[in-house]
Amino acid sequence: MRLVVSGTDTGIGKTVLAGAIALATGATYWKPIQAGLDEPTDSERVAALGVRTLPEAYRLKTPCSPHWAADIDGVTLDDAALELPEGEPELVIEGAGGVLVPIRDDLLFADLFARWGLPVVLVARTALGTINHTLLSIEALRSRGVPILGVAFVGEAIENSEATIARIGKVKRLGRLPILPEITRDALLAAFGAAFDPEDFA
Repeated sequence: MRLVVSGTDTGIGKTVLAGAIALATGATYWKPIQAGLDEPTDSERVAALGVRTLPEAYRLKTPCSPHWAADIDGVTLDDAALELPEGEPELVIEGAGGVLVPIRDDLLFADLFARWGLPVVLVARTALGTINHTLLSIEALRSRGVPILGVAFVGEAIENSEATIARIGKVKRLGRLPILPEITRDALLAAFGAAFDPEDFA
């Protein structure tokens, strides 16, 4: 099992969900591009849960879109460094921000996902506006031929929004992870196990 965890926006719980999938399946975690190093990185947060992580291909200082962060750092984000790691049959890959976030002017994350050919778990918040953001993200992925494993929601239960996205977007509704007061290995495994079927990610 190798899959990509992307989202409809930034700061919506992609890292927590990616960590939960890796924990539940025993997969390795990889975030190829990290932008922002002032706080614990996403890889460091996932590693703290006891998940095996691979080093990022790029660690950029500024917390902004990778294309801009790379420009600030004077770094060129090269295609070769973004190829899928070899020898990792069980791998959860996390993107940055939403699916149309630019890596370079000529390469968006959705383009990279299409190049990889791996199924995407699309993470969406349940707050107001999620229907529009999620359906747009689904269209962007499908227009590039990217397979969508399903949508995973994060937040309070909003049944109508979740069902509407699944119905109109013609995607599998994988489950919903509630906002946890504290993210520990045990709490995350319990919440994920109660809300998702690990077989969907196998």
